[in-house]
This record gives sequence, C-alpha cells and structure tokens, in this order.
Amino acid sequence: MGILNTIFRGLTWWHGNTLNTQLWSWRKGVKVGEDEQGNTYFRNADNTRRWVMFNGEMEASRVSPDWHGWLHHTWDEPPTDKPMVHKPWEKPHVENLTGTMLAYAPAGSLRKESPKDRSDYEAWSPE
Repeated sequence: MGILNTIFRGLTWWHGNTLNTQLWSWRKGVKVGEDEQGNTYFRNADNTRRWVMFNGEMEASRVSPDWHGWLHHTWDEPPTDKPMVHKPWEKPHVENLTGTMLAYAPAGSLRKESPKDRSDYEAWSPE
C-alpha cells in the first residue's frame, strides 16, 4: 500500500512534490544541497533553472533566506559552497505560522487558554 499511496499522493500538488517534479529532478536535476529542514535544492545542467523539493508540506516560507537568495538568482553560490555571514542580532529563520496553533495571539485573544479571565472586556449594549 505504501507505493500506491506514494504514487497517488504524488499526482496532486497539494500533498507535496508531484510525480513529474520528482521525475524531472531525477532526470535533469543536479542536487546542490539540503537545508536544516530536509528540503533538497536542485539546478539544471546549465544553471538556468533552480528549484526546491520540500520535505513534507509545500510551504514557501519554509525556505530560509540563504536558500531563497540562491533560488532567485540573487547570488550564484549556494549556501553549501559559500555560507552567508549572519549578524549576532539576527534571529533564526522561522516559517510562517499563520493559521496554526503556534500562531501569535495577543493578550485578550479568544485563542488564549483561559478566555474566562477577560477583565479587559466590557460588553457593549445599545442605549
């Protein structure tokens, strides 16, 4: 059942990399490297096309700034060959958490654990 699940899951883009992308990467792609999340980066032989095969869910914000610059031809050397110099005040890259349970919720939000303790809320009533 594992191989059938992989084939049928690979036919739809919303579940991850499609079967065509996997075949294209296998035939024409040159593996350049991987990031800390397990995403694999490829280029073609003449280095005109660059792409990423996501490890898991396809979410563009999972690509770190180092690899994003390489993917968009901002610099020629991939981060595996020439790592970027990071400032000590820079925070590590975090993917976009909007829509997940880890998303930011301000004080007083209904998503907080105890919405009953809402001393800052006063119900409005028409006069």
